[in-house]
Amino acid sequence: MDGIKRAAGGRSKNETSPANEPADDLLWGINVVWEALQQNAAGISEVFIEQGKAGARLQQIIDRAKELAIAVRFVDATRMHVPRHCRHQGVVARQTEARLMPLETLLETLVSDNRADEPRLLVLDSIQDPRNLGSILRSALAAGFSHVIMTRERSVPVTGTVARTSAGAISHLHLCQVVNLAETLKILKDRGFWIFGAVAESDATSVYATEFSGPICLVIGSEGKGIRPLVRKQCDFLVTIPMRASFNSLNASVAAAIIMFEIAHKSF
Repeated sequence: MDGIKRAAGGRSKNETSPANEPADDLLWGINVVWEALQQNAAGISEVFIEQGKAGARLQQIIDRAKELAIAVRFVDATRMHVPRHCRHQGVVARQTEARLMPLETLLETLVSDNRADEPRLLVLDSIQDPRNLGSILRSALAAGFSHVIMTRERSVPVTGTVARTSAGAISHLHLCQVVNLAETLKILKDRGFWIFGAVAESDATSVYATEFSGPICLVIGSEGKGIRPLVRKQCDFLVTIPMRASFNSLNASVAAAIIMFEIAHKSF
């Protein structure tokens, strides 16, 4: 496997690192990335392809990644996330720090959980800041939301920064990434889940006046745009956190923590 060219260092792409020290969650080179896709596809969160590069083996990697629903990003040569001296051959793959499971497997573990008489699911729609994601996952574990569904596209991968910010929570959570979140919510509704979407709108129902009972799925939207329209349409209820300020002063991780603990409080 070309000597497994694992990057050295210990920093993620979102942290400052010397020009000669790539992040520790990257693989590069055609042979290395192809072998990773063949042997451990669940451990790859995204693949970067240098714009302008072509060839049969690169196309093979692109086709295989898309077949496996792994995000493929075509980027400028300066945005390959590795130092220029690295012989990446036009392809770099990012490894995930967490073991991701298929949706059906996640739902099976939720049903078999002895504590899940009223199952709790957290759904994250396009969270893009790694520290926000890590903080949300840390709060999720503490609040009893041990099963989490994330979007594969438009979301930050579960990198080292996410793992460190979560303070180790990701190793205790059941995590899943899906391609079509709206369709996934339809499946959850068919399984008996009530879908609660968190919004920052004054006309939505206060979380403190909401009855949270039965199988619950809480949807948290992205930091800037919130829940996407097609995902919002699948929500049974829209809930909000009442605030004294006239503007939304809570970021996604803080809002998620408040709502999850309110749900936990009402189930005690």
